[in-house]
Amino acid sequence: MKKDFISVKDVTSQEISKIFGLTGKLKENKAGFSRMLAGKTLALIFQKPSNRTRVSFEVGMYQLGGYSIYLGPNEINLGVREAVGDVAKTLSRYVDGIVLRTFAHENVLEMARFSDKPVINGLSDLMHPCQALSDIYTIKEKLHTLKGLTLAYIGDGNNVCNSLLYASAKTGLNIQIAVPKGYEPDSLVLKEAKLEALRMGGSVKITHQPQEAVQGADVIYTDTWTSMGQEKESKARKKAFSGVQINKQLLKLSGKHPLIMHCLPAHRGEEITGDVLDSKNSIVFDQAENRMHVQKAILITLLSKK
Repeated sequence: MKKDFISVKDVTSQEISKIFGLTGKLKENKAGFSRMLAGKTLALIFQKPSNRTRVSFEVGMYQLGGYSIYLGPNEINLGVREAVGDVAKTLSRYVDGIVLRTFAHENVLEMARFSDKPVINGLSDLMHPCQALSDIYTIKEKLHTLKGLTLAYIGDGNNVCNSLLYASAKTGLNIQIAVPKGYEPDSLVLKEAKLEALRMGGSVKITHQPQEAVQGADVIYTDTWTSMGQEKESKARKKAFSGVQINKQLLKLSGKHPLIMHCLPAHRGEEITGDVLDSKNSIVFDQAENRMHVQKAILITLLSKK
């Protein structure tokens, strides 16, 4: 049976460990996997513009010996020009896998429901699983463990936050989230992550005070205040998030020398100051690079029979 990658919720801790192990091998020996997906084709359906997601998947597929086809917003006009189910059924006859970057999470679920080939969630308004797994891999790569470490997430309770909740919980990483009132992560995700964290020996805490969330943090993470599709909310969000910024003053409250993460694109001077983003503790561009390596591991896991 074909397997999809829609949410970190659907991946076991053991499967995450295997993906991380394969990622390490891919980074060490790129040439050794250069024919792993020879003859395979990946369709990239993007309703939202992208830098990292598109390039990392296209280059990653190429490095594995496969081929990718980019289908932008105007080429399919998903759900308007053609029903999601019809697109899934058609592309299943042509390609070996589908990456969907969309707005409504239901689009990803529907694509997976009707596709005969593996579907990867490249981003939806609810989840960003490839980003979260890459982030957790980067933390482990830098600090050599996850158990007992604390990740502080400061910002919007968005798709990245939701996926980080699942990913942290499944790997035993403690996560402390600070969001303004009214911008909390999805309530069901939060509930499920707390239960999973308890099972794995980690913890999930949520507050409205960044100063509280960063205490004892080994890693501090933030994201843009206004995501794509929320542009009309920009003015209101800037007001609500005015005190939720990663800066040198906030970092001092951690009591440590925390690593700094941001999934990009960054708005310097808003959610993070430029001096912190460019500091020696910033691993922002390492996590950006690891998007490609982790996604290559996911592609091999889903598309290769070897």
